Amino acid sequence: MAKVELKQPVVQAIADDIQGAQAIVLVDYRGLTVAEDTELRKQLREAGIIYKVCKNTMMKRAFEGTEFAALDEHLEGPNAIAISKTDATAPARIICKFAKDAKALEMKAGVVEGALYDVNGLTELSKIPSREELLSKLLGSLQSPITNLARVLNQIAEKGGAGACDAETASEEAAEAPAAETTEAPEAPAADAE
Repeated sequence: MAKVELKQPVVQAIADDIQGAQAIVLVDYRGLTVAEDTELRKQLREAGIIYKVCKNTMMKRAFEGTEFAALDEHLEGPNAIAISKTDATAPARIICKFAKDAKALEMKAGVVEGALYDVNGLTELSKIPSREELLSKLLGSLQSPITNLARVLNQIAEKGGAGACDAETASEEAAEAPAAETTEAPEAPAADAE
């Protein structure tokens, strides 16, 4: 069997993994300990991210004709790829966070939603919260006014309804109004008759 025939299934497997991917991040994993590599793989797997160590020639062939072909210039030395089909910022976010403790791990470049990013761009992308975090923040900000309205309505109901609140407001206004003074106005001087 020829070498090309042996490599074709590997190239096809990479092509299948990147099909429909929102993001791919290339990393240099040299220097990671086995424990660090295992922990990184676990975190990526839990986030639904495919992480593979592949030969550069295989990745180049799999990237041909796709938006990920922009990564070809970064395919030097040993590389691993992190592929996400659901959350575009997840690979950069997880790898960047992990690299703070594992100094040997280095991001090289990535393609996120069709755009090529260098290390600095990926670092900035890693600061974007996940979709779930953004949705929870949005839901919290939507619930806040509703919660406040519910508290006010509950206080009104506890005081006996809107009629009781109106009567209470009227009595407060009457108590705050100054008492009217009952002094008589001075009489106007009479005109002299001649």
